[in-house]
Amino acid sequence: MTAAVFFGCAFIAFGPAFALYIFTIATEPLRIIFLIAGAFFWLVSLLLSSLVWFVAGTTVGHKDGPVQKYLLIFGVLVSVLIQEAFRFAYYKLLKKASEGLKAINPEETAPSMRLLAYVSGLGFGIMSGVFSFVNTLSDSLGPGTVGIHGDSPQFFLHSAFMTLVIILLHIFWGIVFFDGCEKKRWHTLLVVLLTHLLVSALTFISPHYGINLASAYTAMVLMGVWAFFVAGGSCRTLKLCLLCQDKDFLLFSQRSR
Repeated sequence: MTAAVFFGCAFIAFGPAFALYIFTIATEPLRIIFLIAGAFFWLVSLLLSSLVWFVAGTTVGHKDGPVQKYLLIFGVLVSVLIQEAFRFAYYKLLKKASEGLKAINPEETAPSMRLLAYVSGLGFGIMSGVFSFVNTLSDSLGPGTVGIHGDSPQFFLHSAFMTLVIILLHIFWGIVFFDGCEKKRWHTLLVVLLTHLLVSALTFISPHYGINLASAYTAMVLMGVWAFFVAGGSCRTLKLCLLCQDKDFLLFSQRSR
């Protein structure tokens, strides 16, 4: 039973991301490099967040009660801010790299920023999902029985679905974020930051799994629709894609813009 829980939750959490990698990134070496770079930027943001958390925890000490609660809220806030700051830093790096490539070889076709936004978002999402879920996933192999002390037996399943939504949200956040930077719509960056904070704050009500997942998936659907239209999609292209009548759809049709 533990093996079934392990593989089931692993496929729920990482299956869609793995499929996206296989079908849209694995065949292009340059996209793989950008994906790894995006994952690296997220890792550095995690390192800085951990450093801030360590300093704050050392300063506060081992106090109990509300202090630890506020410290946890502070840690989540700082972590989200640092992640979005590194997303912006990665955008600036890609922008400079794209401009430099055009200056060196004007005939070379550089990847579009929309494509880079998707790839970097997937890199952020995969690394975020791995670090947030891998320890929980390893515990699902046992020993022990989830819920034997009155807790919800759906803990692993909830964690898997929450990891999936975070990975997909990072993709959508990346697309919307980069578009806001390109068009200098700074309110878009604020929306990304606030939704990131909202979804992260949902973990504070984790025992209420229904509210938690419903709110997170509502945010994911809204951000997904926004990212779809930002990436150049329309009702017409969606219809052609679903009917398998468009052979040059979205990511595969991206050109330098």
